[in-house]
Amino acid sequence: MSTLTFADTHNMVAFLAKPAESDGFHEIIDFLNVNQICYALTVNPTIYTSCIEQFWATVKAKTVNGERQIQALIDKKVIITKTSIRSDLHLEDLGGTDCLPTATIFEELTRMGYEKPSQKLTFYKAFFSPQWKFLIHTITQCLSAKSTTWNEFSSIMASLIICLATN
Repeated sequence: MSTLTFADTHNMVAFLAKPAESDGFHEIIDFLNVNQICYALTVNPTIYTSCIEQFWATVKAKTVNGERQIQALIDKKVIITKTSIRSDLHLEDLGGTDCLPTATIFEELTRMGYEKPSQKLTFYKAFFSPQWKFLIHTITQCLSAKSTTWNEFSSIMASLIICLATN
């Protein structure tokens, strides 16, 4: 059983407006606004502190019938699964990809201009153009359960970025 902890830097909300200062980023903002991930990046539900405290005090990660679940007690038992997250975030990709093969990740990141080819599966925003840095930063701030520096991201996040970029 895993021990889960709360980090207040997760679950940020993106504001995908185009102020005059964002020249050079309008295409990526347009892309995010029309992509199915827009809802997950921009929705700002009201969540009460008491619910968050109850969640983190009772949360357990389990595998039930071969499916990974997060279970918590928030006034009543709540079970969170990959399917419920996809549904609640309007992702609609039940047959989707969890993580691309390593060779595909390296090939696609190189095609996107990643300037530091390596065999490590940790990638760094610094080796991308400003537009890609913006996209990566937006996604990691809004959707990542990061426990490391915000300048790096994993192969799973790389897969997400590649799948978004290649539709």
